[in-house]
Amino acid sequence: MERPGRFEEYRFLGDKRNQIVYDLDADDPDGALRAEVDDVLSAQSFAVFGPDTLAEARNRGYRPRAGRSPDRRRHRPFRNLPTA
Repeated sequence: MERPGRFEEYRFLGDKRNQIVYDLDADDPDGALRAEVDDVLSAQSFAVFGPDTLAEARNRGYRPRAGRSPDRRRHRPFRNLPTA
């Protein structure tokens, strides 16, 4: 996805209405991400982060857009350790 003009310097854009953060560098083959970002920009309810990292967005209470974050890690279930 091409970054919006005002946000060429930023990778992550947050929506203050629902605390979702969007990765502006993510692939967007169907245009859904672009439509959501345009909605955030038109509502003027956006936030950018400094430093521009997903960790900083999470630190401020934002969560990544469902299933689209490049930094998502696979959840590993807790393993029971054998008892002696």
